[in-house]
Amino acid sequence: MTFDFSFALSIVPTILAAMGMTIAVAIVSCFGAALLGFLLEILRRTGKPMGYLMRFVIDFIRSTPVLVQIYFLYFVLPFYGVTMPALVVGVLALSVYYSGYLAEVFKAGIDSIPSGQFEAAKALGLTRIDAIVFVVAPQMLRNVAAPMGNYFVSLLKATPYLAVIAVPEMLGAAMEVASDTFRYAEPMVIVGILFLILAVTIAQFVRLLEQRLLASAKR
Repeated sequence: MTFDFSFALSIVPTILAAMGMTIAVAIVSCFGAALLGFLLEILRRTGKPMGYLMRFVIDFIRSTPVLVQIYFLYFVLPFYGVTMPALVVGVLALSVYYSGYLAEVFKAGIDSIPSGQFEAAKALGLTRIDAIVFVVAPQMLRNVAAPMGNYFVSLLKATPYLAVIAVPEMLGAAMEVASDTFRYAEPMVIVGILFLILAVTIAQFVRLLEQRLLASAKR
């Protein structure tokens, strides 16, 4: 079966219609993963008992496949009375999974800040929360912008996993076209091109943000 360019062009609008869902899931999951990952790292620094617990939680999250976590949330939890819509499950699963990796990114970013910054914040009478928000976080973001961007691109490329629970993202739309027409090459090529465009766009945005943060640090 040869590749049909006219058919490929005809299905572009159908797949593009699902791009909004893909982008929305990726954006919300990125924010969720960043917030949860930062919280996990802060909790890991509150003391030895909590530190050991958070270390186990982070390692557990990173060591289990994201697809297993999606299946667990969507198919196992209902047996215990916890039922969530597929979209909520997808966002929650991606947020939790990538929070484990971002927690390690934040750890490296915080460790790169001189300890004198914490002592100065304490000397100024700032609370621990104020020191984290106004002293640690701004400096940390300059150090972790690039690795965070890489994980955000990875998260975007993980959104097709949600097709297994019928979230209407781009791969799900492409699979519907393929199952209706019995042509798989064209939908998969279109999806691949669209993901490439999105990933390159995000990578370029992160690169520009990193340059801007570095420039502001030199002022």
